[in-house]
Amino acid sequence: MPALPRTAPETQALFLCLNDALPQTQCTRCGFPDCASYARAMAEGQAPINQCPPGGQAGIERLAALTGQPVVPLNPEHGTEGPRHVALIDEAWCIGCTLCIKACPTDAILGANKQMHTVIEPWCTGCELCIPVCPVDCIALENVTGAQTGWAAWSPALAQTARSRFESRQHRLVQEEATHQRQQQAKAEHKLADLAEHTKGTENAPEADRKRAIIEAALAKAKARQKLA
Repeated sequence: MPALPRTAPETQALFLCLNDALPQTQCTRCGFPDCASYARAMAEGQAPINQCPPGGQAGIERLAALTGQPVVPLNPEHGTEGPRHVALIDEAWCIGCTLCIKACPTDAILGANKQMHTVIEPWCTGCELCIPVCPVDCIALENVTGAQTGWAAWSPALAQTARSRFESRQHRLVQEEATHQRQQQAKAEHKLADLAEHTKGTENAPEADRKRAIIEAALAKAKARQKLA
């Protein structure tokens, strides 16, 4: 007899449990943008439980116990179980492009534009997202757990740290985007209020109208994004 559909509260409760059972590496290897999205998909029956390489087979067993599904092998399409790694930057080759900083889901890379970057090891989840974006291949991965893999190479404390840092980063990015949109709106409003000065020397009325339309469109776009934020 097939299982009855879960109610919304049951699905939410399961989501929370599944998210707690994931290693929170935010590596995207499961095919979802973050661990919470994968947990949500599993809770809603939209994703199988064997897509998390960092959790390994022990992780699948945890997810199986929570969902009532049978234990299955890790899907090789999403990677293989292995030891925990941390990223290391060869500072002699680093050009300070900041691409790895933007890619890191836990803000574990310290640096600035045109300055050397370095990895803060306790915050690195080994997600590998910094590797492909580096234009000079100066980032390598170091095995820090030897033969231990999956949850034997991880811990609830490390997972909680990773999740907290990821959530903090997401909040910061939202705040930064909101600030940017406010600045864009203020800039557009300033130009629109003093259009004559910004179109000074333009004798062609259609050209002035075109610039007005561009500024008004930018202002409307900024206001729309403010509402969504």
